[in-house]
Amino acid sequence: MSWLFGLNRGQPEPPPGLPEPPPPPAGGSSGGGDKPKDKWSNFDPTGLERAAQAAKELDKSRHAKEALDLARMQEQTTQMEHQGKMKEYEAAVEQLKGDQIRIQAEERRKTLNEETKQHQARAQYQDKLARQRYEEQLRQQQLLNEENLRRQEESVHKQEAMRKATIEHEMELRHKNELLRIEAESKARARVERENADIIREQIRLKAAEHRQTVLESIKTAGAVFGEGFRAFVSDWDKVTATVAGLTLLAVGVYSARNATAVAGRYIEARLGKPSLVRETSRFTVGEAIKHPVKVTIKRLKSKPQDALEGVVLSPTLEERVRDIAIATRNTRQNHGLYRNILMYGPPGTGKTLFAKKMAMHSGMDYAIMTGGDVAPMGRDGVTAMHKVFDWANTSRRGLLLFVDEADAFLRKRSTEKISEDLRATLNAFLYRTGEQSKKFMLVLASNQPEQFDWAINDRIDEIVNFALPGPEERERLVRLYFDKYVLEPATGGRQRMKLAQFDYGKKCSDIAKRIDGMSGREISKLGVAWQAAAYSSEDGILTEAMIDARVDDAIKQHLQKMDWLYRDEETSVKNLTSPAAGETGVGGKMGLRLPCGTEHDASDS
Repeated sequence: MSWLFGLNRGQPEPPPGLPEPPPPPAGGSSGGGDKPKDKWSNFDPTGLERAAQAAKELDKSRHAKEALDLARMQEQTTQMEHQGKMKEYEAAVEQLKGDQIRIQAEERRKTLNEETKQHQARAQYQDKLARQRYEEQLRQQQLLNEENLRRQEESVHKQEAMRKATIEHEMELRHKNELLRIEAESKARARVERENADIIREQIRLKAAEHRQTVLESIKTAGAVFGEGFRAFVSDWDKVTATVAGLTLLAVGVYSARNATAVAGRYIEARLGKPSLVRETSRFTVGEAIKHPVKVTIKRLKSKPQDALEGVVLSPTLEERVRDIAIATRNTRQNHGLYRNILMYGPPGTGKTLFAKKMAMHSGMDYAIMTGGDVAPMGRDGVTAMHKVFDWANTSRRGLLLFVDEADAFLRKRSTEKISEDLRATLNAFLYRTGEQSKKFMLVLASNQPEQFDWAINDRIDEIVNFALPGPEERERLVRLYFDKYVLEPATGGRQRMKLAQFDYGKKCSDIAKRIDGMSGREISKLGVAWQAAAYSSEDGILTEAMIDARVDDAIKQHLQKMDWLYRDEETSVKNLTSPAAGETGVGGKMGLRLPCGTEHDASDS
């Protein structure tokens, strides 16, 4: 009801969004005077008059009570609004205090972080200085130790030099003294000998006379004894007859023993000894059985039939064919049938020799390997050596697979003028011993040039197998086989100094197989050995992918170089054959006609 009394008239209301400021202090002073004013100086009496007039009017009005209640309610509402504004103001003050506390805490945290960083930087700097001081102390100590060591070495060198000089001086003095002693002794000995020369000569003369007398007496005694014995022997005819008969019997016995020993030796050599032409065999000789009997027995007991294609990688068609040949050979041995002779031809390193060994083991037979290049140098002894080989082969109880590698070296055409008479005789002996199929041995020929065979050799062949270069799938199988054998097994075995870097082995083998097109199985095997050698030659013994690629690049370059040499050689041979100076070997001479089976037929034999 302040409006009834004229209070707060003309004062603006505060905005609703802000809290009301606190009331001014009671003892406030005006801006212009120094003395405080009276509290009633601003009182307006007209307000009381209006209030009294209004009260009278309210008393007279019938709505006076309602108006009074309404005024009371308005006053309470005003007070409540004022209290709410006071609360908002207090909350705002508290919020300001909280913000101030938060800001102070943030500042304090930043200050602590900065102090921590400063302490860390100071500690690191102090640690760095300490390490530098320690390193400097170590350097100084090392320099001091080196200086002391140098001084000690110099002292030792000086002492050694002094000792050597002393020893040399002593040796020189000793040598001089020895020379003086020897000179004195020589002079004394010479003087004594000069003084005693007559006595020494007399002693020598007496000894010589005594020795001569002894020898003469011995000769006289021996002559008398032998003379009496010879006269007694000649005068007795029975003794002379017995002596002559004994000497005759002794000569006959020595001659018979020598011939019998030679015959027995040849028999034993034919039965048990290995012929000189055989380079390698699975049969045991007498020498091996005598030197290593236990080893021979164990090896014989452990020799079991193996898979004919174990470790041999061939194309599916060729693999099926050679497997049939191996099975047929094993059944032939078990049923004591006649063995069939086989010709295997193809480029070098395609698995011909390996398959021959595996087939012999698969069939339970012994095998013997000889090479055609050993026959020609034997000359006249070639016929005897060839007969010894077949005699030895016929003594095998298990059956013998005779593998002739590089057979075209001595089984070439007899009609050509390039073959010698000794080699021609050896070839005739070979043809004589192989004229019929045998139950004792099986003949397997291997050649890179089968067209050079004599036609009689082709007539003795029952099966011809072509071992071609491996295809893409066979190359990948070979690469994986030799990678496992020469790289993975040594690296995982732990017994050798070899490790393998981490990369995709399968993908790498596939990539290598694509790059080495045209290589044989032997070249791929040598590539695996080259990988192993690269690992052993490295400092840490680790085989990396880059090292493998480098060896593959080298192998490809070497293969291309070999192929270039081969092509040049073939071109030279063709030029020599087509030149007019070739004579009978030209186009109109005895040049061979190639047959579909891969052999050659001489035009002069037609």
